[in-house]
Amino acid sequence: MTRERILFVTGHLAEHSLRNVLQQAGGGSTFDFDVEVIGVNVAAFITPKLVSRRLHLEHRYDRVILPGWCDGELDDLERQFETRFERGPFDLYDLPEYLSGKKSRKADLSRYDIEIIAEINHAPRLDDAELMRIARDYRERGADVIDVGCVPGEPSERMGEIVDRLVRDGHRVSIDSFDAAEVSAAIDAGAELVLSCNSSNVAALSGCGAEVVVIPDDPKYPETMTDVIDRLEAAGTRYRLDPILEPIGFGFAESLVRYRETRRRWPNARMMMGVGNLTELTEVDSAGVNFLLAACCQEWGIKSVLTTQVINWCRSSVQELDVARRLVRHSLTERALPKHVDSSLAMLRDPKAVRISDEELCVVANAIRDANFRVFVAEDGIHLMNRDGHWSGDDPFEVFDAMHREVGPLEPSHSFYLGYELSKAATAMTLGKTYRQDQSLSWGLLTNAEVSAVERRHRERNPMVEPDASE
Repeated sequence: MTRERILFVTGHLAEHSLRNVLQQAGGGSTFDFDVEVIGVNVAAFITPKLVSRRLHLEHRYDRVILPGWCDGELDDLERQFETRFERGPFDLYDLPEYLSGKKSRKADLSRYDIEIIAEINHAPRLDDAELMRIARDYRERGADVIDVGCVPGEPSERMGEIVDRLVRDGHRVSIDSFDAAEVSAAIDAGAELVLSCNSSNVAALSGCGAEVVVIPDDPKYPETMTDVIDRLEAAGTRYRLDPILEPIGFGFAESLVRYRETRRRWPNARMMMGVGNLTELTEVDSAGVNFLLAACCQEWGIKSVLTTQVINWCRSSVQELDVARRLVRHSLTERALPKHVDSSLAMLRDPKAVRISDEELCVVANAIRDANFRVFVAEDGIHLMNRDGHWSGDDPFEVFDAMHREVGPLEPSHSFYLGYELSKAATAMTLGKTYRQDQSLSWGLLTNAEVSAVERRHRERNPMVEPDASE
C-alpha cells in the first residue's frame, strides 16, 4: 500500500520545530512528507493569496496542509495546484493528534437534560434596567428560567410588575419567596415555579396553578416532605423535590447522600438541587464544583439546578453549568470519560502546556535576522530574543532590564508591547499554560481572542488592505 505523501507549508522560524514534530508523529514511516518555507518568518502570516504566488510543487502530493491561522478560501488553491488543501491545527504541536484523526469526530454537545434556574438575588432592590440586564445575561449564558429572589422580611409591592416585565421580555420565571402576597402576585403575572413549599405554606400553594419546589421542614429529615407531597398531589399541584444541599462544615456529605435517598424513595418525582449553597459558600473556583454536582444530578435524574452569581469566584456559574450539563449527558449516554471532549471548563490551567525545547530555542535564536522581538516560555523560564541578543530568566522585569542594557531605550509603544507579552508569559509560566506570542492565553470558556500588535498596525495603516505576510 502506497504511503500518503503530504506537503506542509510553514514560515522560516517554525521549520525546525515542524520537522521534529512530524518525525515524532510518524513522518517517514507511516507517511511521507516535505516542508516548504514560502519566504515568511512567521507561519501565522501565511495567506491563500501568498501561497498562490509563492508555492511551487515539484512533486505530486495527496494533500497540502497549511497553518491553522491561514484565513481564507482554499478552493482556488485546489484548482490551481490540482490537489487537496486543508488547514492544520493552530498549534503545530497538535499535529500528531490531527494527523492521527483522533479529533476528526467531535462529540455532540448540543443535547442536555438539566434545566438551569438562575437566581437574581434581592431582585426587588434593583431598578428595572439592572434587573433586565442581569436576566438577559443569564439567558445568554445558558439559563432556562430566571428566578426572582426576594428579600426576607421586606415584602415588595413590585413583584407582579417585576415578573410581568420579565415574562414580556421572553423569560420563563420562578419566584423565590415564602410571602403569600408576593407569591400570588408573581403567579398572576406569569411565574411558573415557586420556591419553596413545606408544611408552613402548603395550604396556600395547593392548587395555586404553578409548580412548586418541595423542601423538608428540617433538611436532616427529608421524610417531612411526605405529607406535603400527599397534599399537593391531592390538589393536583405539580411539584419537584429539593432535600437541600448543605454547605461544607454543616453536613454537606450527608445532605448529598439525601439526594440519592430521595430519588430512591420517590423514583418518579421531578427533583431540583440548589447548587449555590455549595459554590457560593466555598472559597474555591466554582467550575469544578459545578461540574461534579452536575454529574451527580445527571446520574440521579435530578433535572434542574438552582444557581446564582453573587460572589466573585462564582461569577461565571451559569455558563459553567451550561457546559457541564452537556458534558455529563454526553459522558453518561456515550459511556465515555469527560476527557479530551471539551476543555471549556479548564480555565486556570490548560489541558496541556507546550514548552519550546532548548534545541528549538537555539535554532530560532540563530535564525533571527531582524530587530523584532520574539518571546517564548521554556521549562527554565522566559526567553526574549531578536537579532541583537537572547535574554532569559524567570523574572520578566529582569529579562526586560537585561535586554534594555544591551539594546538601549525602546519607543514607548514597543516597551508597552513587550511588557504586555512578558506579563502573559510570566502568567503562563506560573500556571502551567501554553504561551504563544500575540495570542490570548487560554482561559477556557472565559477566553477573549486577541488582535495581535502586528495586525493592529496593519489595520491602522491600511484598513482595507490584507497584511503583507513577509513582514
